[in-house]
Amino acid sequence: MRLSSEGLIPVVIRFVDVHKSYRVDGRDIPALQPFSLDIADGEVFGIIGLSGAGKSTLIRLINLLERPSGGRIFVGDIEMTALAEPALRAQRRRIGMIFQHFNLLASQTVADNVAFPIRLAGEHNAAVLRKRVDELLARVGLSAHAGKYPSQLSGGQKQRVGIARALANRPSILLCDEATSALDPQTTASVLELLAEINRELHLTILLITHEMDVVRRVCDRVAVLDAGVIVERGAVADVFLHPQHATTRRFVNEALPEEAASELAPFAQVPGRILRLSFRGDTTLTPALGRVARETGIDFNILAGRIDRIKDLPYGQLTLAVQGERVDAAMSALHDAGIEIEELHR
Repeated sequence: MRLSSEGLIPVVIRFVDVHKSYRVDGRDIPALQPFSLDIADGEVFGIIGLSGAGKSTLIRLINLLERPSGGRIFVGDIEMTALAEPALRAQRRRIGMIFQHFNLLASQTVADNVAFPIRLAGEHNAAVLRKRVDELLARVGLSAHAGKYPSQLSGGQKQRVGIARALANRPSILLCDEATSALDPQTTASVLELLAEINRELHLTILLITHEMDVVRRVCDRVAVLDAGVIVERGAVADVFLHPQHATTRRFVNEALPEEAASELAPFAQVPGRILRLSFRGDTTLTPALGRVARETGIDFNILAGRIDRIKDLPYGQLTLAVQGERVDAAMSALHDAGIEIEELHR
């Protein structure tokens, strides 16, 4: 098995020079430009992009619901793109999938929906099926709803049934195709918490596509940003979220942090002092470094915008400041030494 770029974690999904086009009216319309990408064992990897960017196409390439126009796709050491249909069907059982609009069987109960892929895999023993379904419904918090039909469930409950069904055959990979976009914010938070729990407890690798940066911030370890079929930015979520480089990424971050977007549009030229953005991660978020450095260097500062929150399990903070004084450079150096990242927005 190949290792990730860090050399320590096995890669479980690998794209090598993959691209995809669709034939429309005699012309090839590109959906994904050639790209290579590694997804490591046990991580939650986010793919974010606007509608039409190619997100759903990319995720469906992994289990070959869509076949690439070129390139190779590996799951573990198996080259999916080289498999004949019988072997491909067997490999697909290692890959669970959650859909945006649930895709439940309306005429079947919750229990029967969850049991359906187990039966397809060849298991028909009633006791075995009942035990496995009971385990799955308990995991997603729906034990009391086994006999209900999809029409009797809320959107969040339907998606939990979809998650239980995706886990039915004990996959090692879970694909989430806009799994929360049809849900309200409170339900979205509970579903994301469930996915994070599944990732931790079952050590599943999760590939999640979305158009919301807040979803990425809550559960993902790394992210790739798609724009018109091109991966324009990728990296650890904290790096991409706190220091977006591409215009599309900045747009997503600004939608997730509207107060930061407003601060960037502020008339800094009319604010006295140098405008700095400080980014805190981990323990530095909880230490009084700014106050200490201000006392030591004699600088004055005015807070223009700020927030403290979490990126998955990592506490972070960002402050936009107007700073004045004779020792601003010394203060910036001391803050840097304290592990705080600094961007100068206006001087």
